Amino acid sequence: MKKVEAFLSLTEEQEIISAIRTAEKTTSGEIRIHLETYCDVDVMLRAKEVFHFLKMDTTKLANGVLLYIATDSQKFAIYGGAGINNIVPNDFWKSTKDIIQQEFRKDNFKQGIISGIHLAGQQLQAYFPWDDTDQNELPDLISKS
Repeated sequence: MKKVEAFLSLTEEQEIISAIRTAEKTTSGEIRIHLETYCDVDVMLRAKEVFHFLKMDTTKLANGVLLYIATDSQKFAIYGGAGINNIVPNDFWKSTKDIIQQEFRKDNFKQGIISGIHLAGQQLQAYFPWDDTDQNELPDLISKS
């Protein structure tokens, strides 16, 4: 059995955190990653629970984005805050999901996450551009449970 801590090396985690910080330099959107071992419910419902647990729904513009990954269950979801979902098209996250899934299928988990972060940042920039008053409202760390 895999442990969630072994899913990514410390070096890979640092590269992902760096990707989050880079992406957030172009958007006021807040991007977080959450890892856990199992998800035995609908993956979007679980992502929504984690989103609220991490207080991602408290950002000023409701523009938080969670990439939720259940490592052993081999499931992932992208969950965006109400501020995002109220203005973007229904298929807004499809290209991001596709690029992540491509890499995950090749067991390139770090690259899948980083590619997803970069694309999410680019997509969010059109709706939530960064400006001089932007503050980092959420930690850039990878959360785990």
